[in-house]
Amino acid sequence: MDLPAALRAHRLVAIVRGDDPDAALRTVMTLIEEGVALVEVSLTGRDAPDVIAQARAALGPDAPLGAGTVLTAEDARTVHRAGADFVVTPAVCEGVGAARELQLPVLAGVMTPTEIVAALRAGACAVKLFPAAQAGGPAYVRALKGPFPDVPFVPVGGVDAEAARAYLDAGALAVGVGSPLVGDAADAGGGTGLDGLRARARTFLDVVRADGS
Repeated sequence: MDLPAALRAHRLVAIVRGDDPDAALRTVMTLIEEGVALVEVSLTGRDAPDVIAQARAALGPDAPLGAGTVLTAEDARTVHRAGADFVVTPAVCEGVGAARELQLPVLAGVMTPTEIVAALRAGACAVKLFPAAQAGGPAYVRALKGPFPDVPFVPVGGVDAEAARAYLDAGALAVGVGSPLVGDAADAGGGTGLDGLRARARTFLDVVRADGS
């Protein structure tokens, strides 16, 4: 999988984590039905490897499917077996190298310039600026693009629809969005239901597809 190309094409990664595996799977499938092509299932969610495996079986072999919060080598091996074809980490950690050994592309979590360099040396093909809001928001992305003009940045953390547009305008390749998009759809009871999830997905897709002018 060419992860930077997919990020450039779609500009949005949905982050699904929840305490109800059935609801999490419905959330993944609903997002994809609405046109959100890049979905990451976080290992902090209940039975996340099973959710990934069921989503892979439903989607077939060619649809992109990511695994998030991959910290250890065992995490990387687990999500590889489940069918994930890209990995997202919260930091420069053991999971980065292990995923690369399994030929899985990695979006590695960073905050500082030193961590950006470390992530790229470890084999990450893009960096997740996390937590983006606390790091300085769109202005920080713009500042980082000076010394790192060719690095694919994906801000994550506190990214609502308005902020998503601002990050993209500042030079981010894509944005990662969890609760502002998913809400509590992946939790027990499904929160406000799939209609709300579909509406939020359409809003975010409109934002990331706009040219920003």
